[in-house]
Amino acid sequence: MKKLAALLFSLLALLAPPALAQPSLKMMIPANPGGGWDQTGRSLAAAMQSAKLVSSVQFDNKGGAAGIIGLAQFVNAAKGDPNAVMIGGMVMVGGIILGKSQVNLSQVTPIARLTSEWEVIVVPANSPFKSMADLVKTLKENPGKVSWGGGSAGGTDHILAGLIAKAVGVDAVKVNYVPYKGGGEAVAAILGSHVTVGISGIGEFAEQVKAGKMRALAQSSPARLDGIPSLKEQGIDVELGNWRGIFGAPGITPQQRDALVKLVKDATETPAWKATLEKLGWTPVFLGGDDYKKFIDEDTKRVSAIIESLGLKK
Repeated sequence: MKKLAALLFSLLALLAPPALAQPSLKMMIPANPGGGWDQTGRSLAAAMQSAKLVSSVQFDNKGGAAGIIGLAQFVNAAKGDPNAVMIGGMVMVGGIILGKSQVNLSQVTPIARLTSEWEVIVVPANSPFKSMADLVKTLKENPGKVSWGGGSAGGTDHILAGLIAKAVGVDAVKVNYVPYKGGGEAVAAILGSHVTVGISGIGEFAEQVKAGKMRALAQSSPARLDGIPSLKEQGIDVELGNWRGIFGAPGITPQQRDALVKLVKDATETPAWKATLEKLGWTPVFLGGDDYKKFIDEDTKRVSAIIESLGLKK
């Protein structure tokens, strides 16, 4: 009897479904280290690993052209790979439109929108500009004299500089915008006074502002945030948020997409991810699957209209 029971137990063990192996992800970050996409990708991966949702994450930073260089590589190399993901966001939407890119977000699989972040306008601590009023005065007198350092051309930073110029009566086409491939390069340029003013997500300059190396003149939310006055309260009628999200490879199945949506959703509910949101001042705006795809289609139209209205499209 005991032998029969042991045999049955062995058979059941053989028939039982195997435990699901934790996936090993390959993450394309289409920007140089130090910027918002890099922070987003590595923070999300850390949250996944802290909760043992994945076994490992392999990163590939590929900066340039508002993420289009990384996007092109991802589209060509990751087709059909259910464990390949890419970080992206509004900056890429603008870059694709402005750069007349041969690749676009319709060629990858939308997984989830993750965060939204307000933009901040900063100057180095030794700058003569003490307020937005000082900056606007010079901008009106000689637009070319004010150089704006930020992310890729056509991205959120560039759009915000154009919207500020337009709001104060300056031709947005005259904005002297200097694009950088990553947040690290932009920080060095601002601190070295290679540009007049810096513009990026609040989280990217937070450490330098807290350390007193940079002075925050304004931010793009509708109201004062962390002691930084909004553009609106300083008489500049501009409000702009920058969203970031994650994409899967081209050609994966609906089931594989849904598995990635669940993986990312689970990661955003971890204490590690929530701590990142708190630390960097990011707002959670999770939107998964088909809803995220619909959002991207609508945002592409919105950003295209803004770029057109600012005269940035060549």
